[in-house]
Amino acid sequence: MATVPFNVAHSASVPSVSPSEVGKPLHRIHNVRLRQGVSLRSAARSSGTDIRQLRLQEQESTDLRITDLKKWQKALGVPLQELLVESDDPLSRPVMERARMVKLMKTATAIKERTESQGIERLAQMLADQLVEIMPELKEVSPWHNFGQRRSLEEYGAIVDRQISEDTLYDSCRWD
Repeated sequence: MATVPFNVAHSASVPSVSPSEVGKPLHRIHNVRLRQGVSLRSAARSSGTDIRQLRLQEQESTDLRITDLKKWQKALGVPLQELLVESDDPLSRPVMERARMVKLMKTATAIKERTESQGIERLAQMLADQLVEIMPELKEVSPWHNFGQRRSLEEYGAIVDRQISEDTLYDSCRWD
């Protein structure tokens, strides 16, 4: 009996994974759990998840949802970044394209707001409208900030509130 090689073509809905990415660690939950001395049973109790599910999630190559990572963070009592593995890979193409579109929209709205020419204002508005057509979420993008932009009194108040803590205020009022 003869055998024929069989290649399965991936559909657009199934993400293809390159051979170099198959065993690539995405997180280090298992190592952190062991280091923290937390058992799977107590992690399951704290996260409200079945032990079998947690065992699967603990595998380094398992791609987890953010909600699952948050549950692990709470169960292990560590910062979220402690669970993640840093990637040297560049940002994905869709993320890079979105960043470029946001920059374009910021530029178009800045030109529209700052120009004194009605013709240029119309062109900037047309560009902004076309960008929103392509990516509706850009509608809420604000223009680039001016360098040396004047602040309102409310902004100054917010800045002062952030910079002065109770301890700082107490220390400045003490008479030693």
